Amino acid sequence: MVEHTRTLGFKVAFAIGLGTMIAAGIFSLSGTAVAQIGSSAVIAFVIAAVVAGLTAASYSEFASIYSENGGGYLFSSRTFENDTLEYTVGAMLFLGYTGTTAFYLATMDEWFFRFIVPEPLHFLPHGTTGVLAALLLGTLNARGTEESGTFQLLVTGAKVAVLLAFIGGAFAYRGPVAAGGTFAAGFSTDVVGIVAVAALAFITFFGFSAIAASAGEIIEPRRTVPRAIAASILTVTVLYALVIVAMVNSPVPAEVIAEEGETAMGRVAAGFLGPIGRSLIVAGAVFSMVSASNASILAASGIGSLMGRQGQAPRPFSRIHPEYNTPFWSVVTATGTIVGLIVLFIGVFPAEGGPIPFDVTVPVPAVGALTVTELGLTVLTGFATLNLLLPLSVVNVALIYSRRRHPGVERGFRVPGVPLVPALGVVANLALIYNLPVKGVVVGLLFVLLLLASYLVWGGAPDVRELYEEVVPPTGPSAVTGGDEAAASTVDQGRHRILVAVARPERAPRYVKLAATLGSLRSDDPLVQVVNVTHVPEQTPFEAVVDTARGRADRIQELLDAEGIDVEYTVEGHVSQDVAFDILQTARNDGADLILMGYPEKHTRVAERVEYRAPCGVLFASGITDPTGLDVVNVGAGGGPHHLDLLPLVERMGREGADLHVINVDPGGGHGSPEDVEATTAELSEAPSVRIHEVTASTVAEGLVETAARNGGILLIGATRTRRLRRWVFGSTPDRVIELAGGADVPVLVYASPRGVHGPVEDYVYPVYRYLTGRRRRSAATQSTTEPEPTEQNGT
Repeated sequence: MVEHTRTLGFKVAFAIGLGTMIAAGIFSLSGTAVAQIGSSAVIAFVIAAVVAGLTAASYSEFASIYSENGGGYLFSSRTFENDTLEYTVGAMLFLGYTGTTAFYLATMDEWFFRFIVPEPLHFLPHGTTGVLAALLLGTLNARGTEESGTFQLLVTGAKVAVLLAFIGGAFAYRGPVAAGGTFAAGFSTDVVGIVAVAALAFITFFGFSAIAASAGEIIEPRRTVPRAIAASILTVTVLYALVIVAMVNSPVPAEVIAEEGETAMGRVAAGFLGPIGRSLIVAGAVFSMVSASNASILAASGIGSLMGRQGQAPRPFSRIHPEYNTPFWSVVTATGTIVGLIVLFIGVFPAEGGPIPFDVTVPVPAVGALTVTELGLTVLTGFATLNLLLPLSVVNVALIYSRRRHPGVERGFRVPGVPLVPALGVVANLALIYNLPVKGVVVGLLFVLLLLASYLVWGGAPDVRELYEEVVPPTGPSAVTGGDEAAASTVDQGRHRILVAVARPERAPRYVKLAATLGSLRSDDPLVQVVNVTHVPEQTPFEAVVDTARGRADRIQELLDAEGIDVEYTVEGHVSQDVAFDILQTARNDGADLILMGYPEKHTRVAERVEYRAPCGVLFASGITDPTGLDVVNVGAGGGPHHLDLLPLVERMGREGADLHVINVDPGGGHGSPEDVEATTAELSEAPSVRIHEVTASTVAEGLVETAARNGGILLIGATRTRRLRRWVFGSTPDRVIELAGGADVPVLVYASPRGVHGPVEDYVYPVYRYLTGRRRRSAATQSTTEPEPTEQNGT
């Protein structure tokens, strides 16, 4: 495979951390902190920065060892060998990132309602703009939109400029000396309040993890990651301290700041700089929260994807979308979680009391019965911070454990004072948790326990690396020689690749010839990849079937060599606990354009999973005796998605000289409905000659097979979208066609197009559509008992 190229230097890595930290925390918590403890808010933010720095040091060392994406979950899974602990860390970080994003967007929602949304629209539920922003960001991330390094630098520069303008306005308003005096006189001795604010402020410094989470993209990560983390934490701490100085010198009374809460900074900016200053701060705040939310969604989806690969989350979480090149389902799940948290904390249980007319009471040890009627932003902050602090404590413990277990591992950066420094990090994290809002901690723990219980009941899935193994690497005329796999992969990029999944070695020559014929219709230089998968039962070691897999691959190679096939091909042998997964993963990894395999005779589950989940089109072959004989092609008329996607291949066959026959069956027996033949012929307009057969038969399958037998040649049909609803009652048309074609010696190809994310919904919606349109066609059709003479179009 092509080697991954790292593209992010120190400036961009620094901007990632700085840009993620400058978000809702400073714009939301600064007003609340100053209202509670005055100038001592600086001490609270410094405490939060120091606590973050202790764990950031551990992150830096781990990032210098494992220079990959994944952050704390990656570090824990590489250090410990306890699935439950690894899952808990991953689940909590997922909740922490999504909770942080929900906090950002819920805060943005407050700013919108306070400064942007017109008064007539204030009837909208709070959280509305936050939910819309979450859906928009989720859509952008799912479709592969990402910030470039230059854009990240510009965004971060704009954020810093807004804060400097705010700070400059304060000093210009009061004067440097007066501002310093006011700040010095505003300190509080409320130790409990300072620690409580520090606990809430920690969320603002968690951006350092975004740098470690992007280690796989950073140039010289062993040197760059620690420097970028340290520089970003120090810079943000200084900026936050100056913002607190400015807030203390506000011309707005303290009681007003307390009343404004999350949006106080906008009110203070208006006092310093007038309406322009307020607009500047509002724009900066909204933009900061959106950009930081985007980074958090990426982090959450990255963790979900890694958990999917390691079998600790549903397997689709790790699946990369073939078009967007993103972990689509992981992004969708992260977005849905964010929306749910906003609705729960801000819509259903807001701080001021929500629409739920009853109380939810939760028993809490040492506290008693806790009534969760009002949540709101402060509780959401506690929820998110809890789910960040506990995994960070595990990372600190992991560093101590890693030093003892792997003393010889090369570490580009070493935390000084181990085990003391990470131990202090654990203690500090736990101290901050103790001072979090009790409701946030309780709700957070309930979420984690629910997820953990679900995981224990499910039991997880095998790691991707445990599911299959390539025991016979690609061999054959186009296989890599000399070990230059990267160069070969580069050469193969862009070639039309057909993956031929062969279960029985003796069928390999026919399928490879068929693949060569089909590939030549699309490309002058196709590549055929032959894969044989030997199934390994659970609890059976792979080594037990390796010889069998090698023997099958060698046999396939011998048969293909004897045929002298005129196409470039490779042969490889795999052993796998899940044959369908192996085929699908190979197709994704190698970028297959088409999968060719036999139509299932007994074990239909493998073929169905390949059909439903393939990243490309799939052709199922049955009864193929002459794979090069495609001079006569029969295709059924139809309108389903599979059928329409099949027609371009049929049209290319026609352009290459094949006689095309379109068969439209009117099922007189009532099992099916006639199709609109024009929908099919319109897609074959470039073919020189198309003959149309209007047929009446008891079933669609019978009409297709009988007519194809008279015409000769091969029969091509699309797979069915009604399989899920009909297979247990009537069976599907393709199944019946294959059954009848075997007795009539008619070779058949069944095509299934990639379904995409809408496939499962379409499986249930399309049959309804077919029923309604079929009724209209039946009412308009003229019943006939004999087949009329075939008609022709586009030529003779």
